[in-house]
Amino acid sequence: MEDLFKITGSVTLRKGEGRTLKAGGMWVYDNEIDSYSQGITDGCLVEVHDFDDYFMGIGFINRTSKITVRMLSRHEKNVDEKFIEDRVRAAVDYRYNTVDMSACRLIFGEADFLPGIVVDKYSDILVVESLALGIDRLKSLIIDKLKMVLKEYGIDIRGVYERSDAKVRKLEGMERFKGFIGDEFDTNVEIVENGVHYMIDVVNGQKTGFFLDQKYNRLAMQRICKNKRVLDCFTHMGTFALNAGIAGAKEVLGLDISEYAVSQAESNAKLNHLEDRVKFKCANVLDELPKLNEAGEKYDVVILDPPAFTKSREATKNAIKGYREINMKGLKLVKDGGYLASCSCSHFMTQELLEKTIKEAAKAVHKRLRQVEFRTQSPDHPILWAAEESYYLKFFIFQVVDEK
Repeated sequence: MEDLFKITGSVTLRKGEGRTLKAGGMWVYDNEIDSYSQGITDGCLVEVHDFDDYFMGIGFINRTSKITVRMLSRHEKNVDEKFIEDRVRAAVDYRYNTVDMSACRLIFGEADFLPGIVVDKYSDILVVESLALGIDRLKSLIIDKLKMVLKEYGIDIRGVYERSDAKVRKLEGMERFKGFIGDEFDTNVEIVENGVHYMIDVVNGQKTGFFLDQKYNRLAMQRICKNKRVLDCFTHMGTFALNAGIAGAKEVLGLDISEYAVSQAESNAKLNHLEDRVKFKCANVLDELPKLNEAGEKYDVVILDPPAFTKSREATKNAIKGYREINMKGLKLVKDGGYLASCSCSHFMTQELLEKTIKEAAKAVHKRLRQVEFRTQSPDHPILWAAEESYYLKFFIFQVVDEK
């Protein structure tokens, strides 16, 4: 165990660099580093010093990655097993006080001061995503500590599955991987969220199997969708559509380009006995919305929950066009006095940029918007103000009024 916490050397920052780190951030980039001491091993711990040798903390190093050091501690010089247990315990305690833990994110990387690892809980199953070389070495210890702490809260974990199959692992010089950690188990897991039952496929589902970050945004839409005709775009497993249905919507149509997602959504509708009122169609949303408009269809509520149109700063300009287009098409389908829910899950599409884009879309189709509510990601995906990358989900609810 001691080798896991051995400090193999130190890095020294260039003069004037480390501004993000000094502001409370968790990353040190390759172009901020002036020098490396001898003996450093990638994936292991190093001390970080400012140009004048001032101690700034301890983190994992990986010289293959542009994010060269991911900080674990900013003050303590003793990172050990108890240190990891304390971090895990703090993460679980935070969820216990802020969210329904039946299905939630237990560890959210940097925002929980355990950089590069995500752990989601679906009923009695944990799904782990490890995205950084250093934290990968501590993965087993973190899981063991999570099981131990959860047991203290009366929660027994039946099994653990790893979904470290994201492309970004390649940037860390790591192979993509998915598989069981420990004994095998049935990977179809039923959860209940906001009164809606879902069957989660932790092996083949998106990300770790389900999008937990919209939990309370879906709940907020229940109030608005009662007795309404609802269109849910990019429905995935039917999450917003099923929340509308369970709330008493008259009629719901969910659209998604993935046949697999639509088949999951239909199964979930049956699981909730909503198949008579909640229907799904496999279609490209950008193509389908104009067809619905030409057919004269109008909805009381239109929900736009697209995938991230940009995952880099460089692609933001094209993403703005995408968000503007989808909002224009969605707005045309909202009845006068109806409601639009529109969101972005891209960190690079800032709140201000999304506001501007939706405003431009509304102006282009001659609609007025009255903001009902602005929301972000569920509290189990905490936003660490010093780590901008932890704030990514923006969710607007508007009432739509024709210009007259």
